[in-house]
Amino acid sequence: MPSFDSSSGDGVVIRVRGLATRFGKQVVHEGLDLDVLRGEVLGVVGGSGTGKSVLLKEILGLIRPAEGSIELLGKDIGQLSEAERVAVQARTGVLFQNGALFSSMTVAENVMVPLKEHTDLPQALAAEIARIKIAMAGLPPGAGPKYPSELSGGMVKRAGLARALALDPEILFLDEPTAGLDPIGAAAFDQLIRSLQRSLGLTVFMVTHDLDSLTSICDRIAVLVDKRIRVGTLEQHLNDSHPWIHDYFHGPRGRAARHAEA
Repeated sequence: MPSFDSSSGDGVVIRVRGLATRFGKQVVHEGLDLDVLRGEVLGVVGGSGTGKSVLLKEILGLIRPAEGSIELLGKDIGQLSEAERVAVQARTGVLFQNGALFSSMTVAENVMVPLKEHTDLPQALAAEIARIKIAMAGLPPGAGPKYPSELSGGMVKRAGLARALALDPEILFLDEPTAGLDPIGAAAFDQLIRSLQRSLGLTVFMVTHDLDSLTSICDRIAVLVDKRIRVGTLEQHLNDSHPWIHDYFHGPRGRAARHAEA
């Protein structure tokens, strides 16, 4: 399991307090608190409609909550100007579901998008950085000139990961990174994330439903239930009596994931 470092300051890189999220009469989060520690891999799970991806977007400042505060890398997202928010976002990398690549751009051009948006690097240097990030994501050199439509689903996710790594982020946000991958591809992607986290000292915030990912690479697991969040180790969640948590971790898939990890 990757280790995490809480020795820098209070070690908290994401701090959520009293978060409330509402869409009309629908209440998604109410009084939600969360701390994410520097250098940890945090898996975020929950049933359908519990607002896992919504929480990720709120932390990034893409959605404004109804109530509460969110600090990202020591900055209160709700109090920042647009320029300040963009500057904080530039210290993060995001892999959305299905890669979210621009279909009209090659893989290399996609990876260079953040570099062009946030830096004044010469084209040749940006292209070289893109080449390095593509390799880091486990793609062959020949992937750079290809378009997303020419790639398999697993390669598209890796291309999206390369783009998320373009600016050397401190925090990597992953939204269902192994969804749609076969078990072998998903396991390989998990191992890639663990390797990158260790070598780059990343903090990883990963929304997932993949029990194999939770058991193999996560330091702690945050479970969205009853509009709030419960954070703990896998062992702690296995001993939680909440009906949804018990069914999720003790069901057939949960048992199979723990058996495979053992």
